[in-house]
Amino acid sequence: MKSREMAVNRWWNAPKFGHRKGKRGMWAYFCGMPKLIQLKFTPAEIGDETGVNRKFCREAGLTDGIVVWKKKSLDARGRQPYFLVTAEVYTPGEERVTDFGFRLRDVSKSKEIHIVGAGPAGLFCALELIELGFKPIVLERGKGVKERRRDLALMNREKLVNPESNYCFGEGGAGTYSDGKLYTRSNKRGPVQKVLRCLVDHGAPEAITYEAHPHIGTNKLPQLVECLRKSIQDCGGEVRFNSRVDEMDVQGGVVKALVLSGGERMEVSAVVLATGHSARDIFEMLDRAGIAIEAKPFAIGVRLEHPQSLIDQIQYKCDVRGDGLPPSSYSLVEQIQSRGVFSFCMCPGGIIAPAATAAEEVVVNGWSPSKRNGKFANSGYVVTVDDRDFAPFENSGALRALRYQQHWERMAYQISGSLSAPAQRMEDFIQGKVSTNLPENSYLPGLVSSAIGEVLAPAVHNRIRESLVVLGKKMKGFRTNEAILVGVESRTSSPLRIPRLSDSLQHTEVTNLFPCGEGAGYAGGIMSAALDGIRAANAVVETT
Repeated sequence: MKSREMAVNRWWNAPKFGHRKGKRGMWAYFCGMPKLIQLKFTPAEIGDETGVNRKFCREAGLTDGIVVWKKKSLDARGRQPYFLVTAEVYTPGEERVTDFGFRLRDVSKSKEIHIVGAGPAGLFCALELIELGFKPIVLERGKGVKERRRDLALMNREKLVNPESNYCFGEGGAGTYSDGKLYTRSNKRGPVQKVLRCLVDHGAPEAITYEAHPHIGTNKLPQLVECLRKSIQDCGGEVRFNSRVDEMDVQGGVVKALVLSGGERMEVSAVVLATGHSARDIFEMLDRAGIAIEAKPFAIGVRLEHPQSLIDQIQYKCDVRGDGLPPSSYSLVEQIQSRGVFSFCMCPGGIIAPAATAAEEVVVNGWSPSKRNGKFANSGYVVTVDDRDFAPFENSGALRALRYQQHWERMAYQISGSLSAPAQRMEDFIQGKVSTNLPENSYLPGLVSSAIGEVLAPAVHNRIRESLVVLGKKMKGFRTNEAILVGVESRTSSPLRIPRLSDSLQHTEVTNLFPCGEGAGYAGGIMSAALDGIRAANAVVETT
């Protein structure tokens, strides 16, 4: 594992000749041009990295060389799966293109910028601010990762929810316990390689820089997140835990101060709001203060869990997954009655986890360890909902989508009166029968056999039922009573958007407030949130 110190000093130790790439991020130096080559490899071949690199050198007409993998993807559509690898091949001694992460420096005496939330958006906003010469003050309502683990254990073992420390709140935010998927379609929105390189510098595997679907694993993320925080602190930035923001003092369209849960008042020059999609009290605070927020569509449904071996059989068209092949995944989408029904956050070899952030609600999510070697495969399986669905809560104004979300989480809680989640076998769900028993599964707080239709609106569960019938015809073996539906999966994205100007990222009414990330409604995952945090940092510097 590369040290934190390397991340802090990487720029200063780099050769000082080169060309700057992008606005403020990547740097590269090069002498000569490598050969870019793409080759196919069988699952048996791909595990021998030395042999793979030797084949690239031969293809480049070299007996020896430096091979840098740029892209690796798996094509399992045919009877014989294969890996497609793209690599750059350099002659010995040839300088190669090198990407750098953040240029970190001492900002202990620099101007302070306050960031609310220490999730991916908040942490990467802080790192970018340091590169730009500003001192970030990160306020996190929850605990550090080591303390946070104890609260997660209590959720799973004793079914107790700490509203300040759970799967969503605490150091790293929901991203720390969200599997660590890093693929994104947001390349045009920011420096993806800069983020990936920073993660590698702080302990992530090098493979995330070239895998088609990069992934770290929930077991490795806590230490990585802690390293990111320590880099911020080593540069003079601050990260304060147990510091929930309860009020904003806004005067004349400007945030003058933040009031913390303990009563402390902090004067501010600019505030980046990066609180995540589950910080409902922040939404309510903004609404109470008359600061504009907007209800927006999101998706709600269930966690769908199969035996991993069954998904392997379906996707690889085999009886047993062969050596060299990773646990298989899927990406599903159907249009049912003019609405999208789709899989979300698919976790091969993973577990279903409790994601409630308050008492008397049941919420489920999923994650995988780095090896993805669990017995089960789970995925969110959800339906898009919008103002047609929120109508019963229209008296709540901008909070109507949030109230809809809360309603179904509370309905799920009423089934058991605890974090035990309602569940139903797939075929029983399709046939409208409550399951007489449930199979072995990954949800540690336990399941209660129930009619899933009771914890989802008819517009949602009817579409899920119809789509599963369609999928059963497309994917032989997918429709089975060995699979279960667990409810409810309701935190797919924020039910609100905090409006901001498209060019400056400032809130439309509060000039020194910069909403960003998932909670503000502008991201959907670790990578897109990190990129939005970087954008917010640049916006703050350019406008304050």
